[in-house]
Amino acid sequence: MRGGAVAVVGGSIAGCAFASAAVRAGAEEVVVLERTRGRLADRGVGLCVHDERAAELAAAGALPGGIPAHRLLRRRWVVRDAEAGPGGRVVWEQPFPFHSYHWGLLWRGLRGAMPDSVVYRQGVAVAAVAGDGDAAEVRLGDGSVERYELAVGADGYRSVVREAVAPGARPHYAGYVCWRGNVDAGLLDGAGSFPEAVTTVCFDGGSCVVYRIPGPDGPRVNWVLYAPPPRGGGLRFDDPTSFPPGALTPELLHHLRALLEREFPPYWGRALALTDSADTFVQPIYDLETASTTAGRLLLAGDAATVVRPHNTSGAAKALQDATAFGAAWARAGTWEELLRDYQAARGAAGRELVALARRLGRAQVERTPRWGGMSRAEAEAWWQAQLAGAPGIGGQALPR
Repeated sequence: MRGGAVAVVGGSIAGCAFASAAVRAGAEEVVVLERTRGRLADRGVGLCVHDERAAELAAAGALPGGIPAHRLLRRRWVVRDAEAGPGGRVVWEQPFPFHSYHWGLLWRGLRGAMPDSVVYRQGVAVAAVAGDGDAAEVRLGDGSVERYELAVGADGYRSVVREAVAPGARPHYAGYVCWRGNVDAGLLDGAGSFPEAVTTVCFDGGSCVVYRIPGPDGPRVNWVLYAPPPRGGGLRFDDPTSFPPGALTPELLHHLRALLEREFPPYWGRALALTDSADTFVQPIYDLETASTTAGRLLLAGDAATVVRPHNTSGAAKALQDATAFGAAWARAGTWEELLRDYQAARGAAGRELVALARRLGRAQVERTPRWGGMSRAEAEAWWQAQLAGAPGIGGQALPR
């Protein structure tokens, strides 16, 4: 199947990957519609990709070479313990075969690898889409309507396209938030001199993951702290539109500082407290699974299709795998209907399985935390395997051969 015009709604990681996949598959015209006017690369958060997923995606052409990445080898689970010193006591250590990335640098690599034929339009808000019949209609914020053979929803967990594919499906608040931040790695030394390790700080009712990432101006330390928000204060997290992205109220900042002082080994509490307020933000945790990732001439990708809690460390890999499956389905298809059917068959169940695993991990690491300090290494490993419940590990599933 060759030719046709494809609109990709959203121009971040999933959007860039789908635009490139559509051109490689044979689309005649590919247009990316990104609502943000500024540089998406300014987002400084970190993420990780499992080494095996990265190798598969690189072989498929979905993960370009040359993007800065930091190698990680192991994960250390630590608790506050006065007798163990400022860095805390290691409860358990496990292999962690991942590479970490800076979101903006990864996006820049994917954006730069897009074929020149892709039209990337910024500052274009999509108000609604419809995909019945033999075309997809995209209505823009200015009231104009554009028609394509296919519209891909790569517009994240607040997806406009999802409303047309799965009306009424909205992300569900998990009951806790994550504070995120990153700090110059040069400010850390001593107990933090484990550049190849992820450190997970464990405490009653939450946990925090800390690891190094490459940065535009040198190595940085990225951290993600999961815990319930403070009660009261007029804060609402029950709907994705009720809390502005990145908003950090004085109450939330005070609660974060209290957690660092009360629950963290002194070294890690002081290290995270060095983060500039401009590099600190809060993100309510949601999840969502949809019955279908396609409808008519519409298709959902990445977080628009399934919202997976970050504990699974699979978000970027899942978006790139969606694009890879899309390209493979196109190569087999003789019609648009066959393409959409094959994509749903390849990615529908995979997304739901990721959501289920991340829910288990969230319950175990935030909602129903064990007595971390009283666990032996054998008990910690058994606890971990119980959360996996037969899954081979975190980081996403292997691509079908």
